[in-house]
Amino acid sequence: MNPVWIIAKKRDGEALSDAEIGHFIAGYAAGSIPDYQMSALAMAIYLQGMTTDETASLTDHMLASGARFEWPGSNVPKVDKHSTGGIGDKVSLLLAPMLACCDLHVPMISGRGLGATGGTLDKLDAIPGFRTDLSMEEMQSVTDSVGCVISGATEGLVPADRKLYALRDVTATVPSIPLITGSIMSKKLAEGLDALVLDVKFGSGAFMKTEALARELAESLVNTGKRMGVATTALLTDMNQPLGRMVGNAVEVDETLAALEGNGPDDLMECTLALCAELLVATQRASTLEDAKTKLQQTIHSGAALEKLSEMVAAQGGDLAASRKVAPASDVFAPAAGYIASIDAERLGEAVIAMRGGRQQMGDALDYSTGFEMVVRLGDRVEAGQPVARLFAPQDVAQAGREKLLAAIVLSDEPPPVGPLIVDRIE
Repeated sequence: MNPVWIIAKKRDGEALSDAEIGHFIAGYAAGSIPDYQMSALAMAIYLQGMTTDETASLTDHMLASGARFEWPGSNVPKVDKHSTGGIGDKVSLLLAPMLACCDLHVPMISGRGLGATGGTLDKLDAIPGFRTDLSMEEMQSVTDSVGCVISGATEGLVPADRKLYALRDVTATVPSIPLITGSIMSKKLAEGLDALVLDVKFGSGAFMKTEALARELAESLVNTGKRMGVATTALLTDMNQPLGRMVGNAVEVDETLAALEGNGPDDLMECTLALCAELLVATQRASTLEDAKTKLQQTIHSGAALEKLSEMVAAQGGDLAASRKVAPASDVFAPAAGYIASIDAERLGEAVIAMRGGRQQMGDALDYSTGFEMVVRLGDRVEAGQPVARLFAPQDVAQAGREKLLAAIVLSDEPPPVGPLIVDRIE
């Protein structure tokens, strides 16, 4: 097959066959199709979109480009969660041990933060000794022995996606729903899952800024997962303010531990329990979502989930009891009286970057001790001089963080409408 013909066909809006997509992805992964031809196809897909069949084919062939997990002799269902990213989203750190306590295995492949969105692996790096670079064999071993593992993708896992994502990043083709779907689903399906739940966020702190775009992505992800034989559901969740109260790395680990001790913020617990419950029902570990939430709450009340997290951390070389440095604290005060009308959550993520807790580009060294705690929520009434946040930062970067944080908060004379955290369920 001629790659130029395939590019021209998609450029003209025609659907590609499974064989054409397979030829192109296999050739690109092997190096016989060069970057400039792949970037041309990516741009054609960005402009013309893909049908559901094309998206499933793209996912399947990206998945076939590398190794995938196999679980011989294991009858325990394998499950996972994927979030499209947000501010203060530490759900994975709670979800994995909670599900492992409910007779499920969670082989979670996670990523690092880039830009305003924080990364699960960066949060875990704040735990002394914790390894996020396990081999596939090590991940399988920890999953079998502990019930859950969280690590980064290995070199052999979906190499086509690794190459294509790097190319999309420099060719302005990242915001393509078919390409996003193929990227997310190929990595998750490589884990050998029985069920998957997706947390698709929208709002100021999310990749998808509108509910309509988030819904379109959620439907694409769910349809692709089901076509690939994996029970898949998605929740649309609001990311117009941070999830939980803490934003940063070490401070989010601290909030995770508080949540597993029964002292978690309501919104964080609502989101975590809802996502976990989807997987318990999908794997028949619970008959209803409410029954599932009751079982999950018991893992917290009994202390089992906290113990399971400690066990997972130890299996990956870390010490959850070891001290995690948190930078000096200082309050951020409201400049005037009013209601918290809106919060630019993306700008809050930029505040963490300004305090060296996030990276502007891959390879940046992080200061895991920095971050902040939001002490107000959308709709709250504040008076001039009242604390709206607590900053954790060294003196040389505290002012930059404070300025970005204050710039993210808009006050009004009237209370704003505040919608639900979980807007819809897509199945």
